[in-house]
Amino acid sequence: MHADQVDVSVDVVSALVAEQFPQWRGRPVRPLPSTGTVNALFRLGPDIVLRFPLLPSTGPELRAELRREQEYAVLLGAHLPVAVPEPLGLGEGGDGYPGPWTAYQFIAGETAQPDRIGDLDVFAGDLAEVVTALRGIDTGGRVWSGTGRGGRLAAGDTDVRAALAVSGALTDTPALTGVWERCRDAPRDDPADLWIHGDLMPGNLLVRDGRLAAVIDLGSVGVGDPAVDLMPAWNLFDVASRETYRRALGVDDATWERGRGWALEQAINALPYYVETNPVMAGIARHTLRAVLD
Repeated sequence: MHADQVDVSVDVVSALVAEQFPQWRGRPVRPLPSTGTVNALFRLGPDIVLRFPLLPSTGPELRAELRREQEYAVLLGAHLPVAVPEPLGLGEGGDGYPGPWTAYQFIAGETAQPDRIGDLDVFAGDLAEVVTALRGIDTGGRVWSGTGRGGRLAAGDTDVRAALAVSGALTDTPALTGVWERCRDAPRDDPADLWIHGDLMPGNLLVRDGRLAAVIDLGSVGVGDPAVDLMPAWNLFDVASRETYRRALGVDDATWERGRGWALEQAINALPYYVETNPVMAGIARHTLRAVLD
């Protein structure tokens, strides 16, 4: 998916585990199929999942980011009404892989797709409960970090316009330009930053027996504009469940428009980038872009 990504083999993973976590030595390792764009996933025995960044780094920034992600997993796990990944370890680079990686408790489930969800309205209500609980966690005075989603939506204008410029054969870019400009300029009357997941994509929501079972992939968790976590209204839900989600969260018009803008920004940047390399991500982007035009 990425020109400079690092591919890691089962043999390399097994050797790194044996060297750094001898208590797990000998457990079978197998790759987990994933449409994610950030990590290669491996199952270690029956109950552990290993996450290897596709773009590893030997600098301190990535290690700090992964450590922060694990700290946030512990924080969120104490407050959310569904499961989140439980951190088990932070590995280091070695022969065959040049950067840190992480171990988490495996959570059983399938990624969210309409045909796996028993009732979209019920699912929308379940997810709204998670987002409400997330927003209720004390921020401890934290503010948006200055990177990633959660700041001013208008900061993404250059990237969105560049993506629109190369997507004319892929989607209705004139209509999307109008929607983007409206969303970009939507006011934010309450500037308080709240806890956000930041990447509520279908692949980060696990379904079991038709209901929401877990929220995973916490790499984008932080504090920022709460409208970011409205993205599932367009990347997953249909018209009726979209309204259910909005009502359950009590969203005003301006926040709703910013949420639409965050969904559009993610999708239009993803579509041309992944159209050839990740059909699932490109398909979600197309769904999202059709939905934001509703």
